[in-house]
Amino acid sequence: MQMSIPFVNHVGIEEKDDKTLKLAFKENVQNHIQTMHGAAQFALAETQSGFYLESIFPEYKGKFIPLLRSSSVKYKNPATTEVYGVATASAESLEKFEVQFLKKGRASITVFVELRDTNNVVTMLGEFGWFIQRV
Repeated sequence: MQMSIPFVNHVGIEEKDDKTLKLAFKENVQNHIQTMHGAAQFALAETQSGFYLESIFPEYKGKFIPLLRSSSVKYKNPATTEVYGVATASAESLEKFEVQFLKKGRASITVFVELRDTNNVVTMLGEFGWFIQRV
């Protein structure tokens, strides 16, 4: 399934399932040593973090503008196969986000993302800080 974000489609990020995105290991995402380029992995992880927020708060879809405010990533292993993202946020931060969003119409939240290859090896860890404002 194609997503509605032009850059995401250009890179080739696709839905793996209802909460997970994937990026195929194709020539257009490789670097000079034939592993997946760090920027391609970052694009997948950042997109996964936003996709995760939409999946856990479907009632707000179309009612807020998410803006990435900060990020931190650590590359763990070279990616030489398809890679997929696993996103999480603590229950405490999810609850705090929802209370603040409902009260003020804006809130911040941090989403953690692991990228894993087809052998379940972690290729990248990321932390994405989002600022979200009601439309």
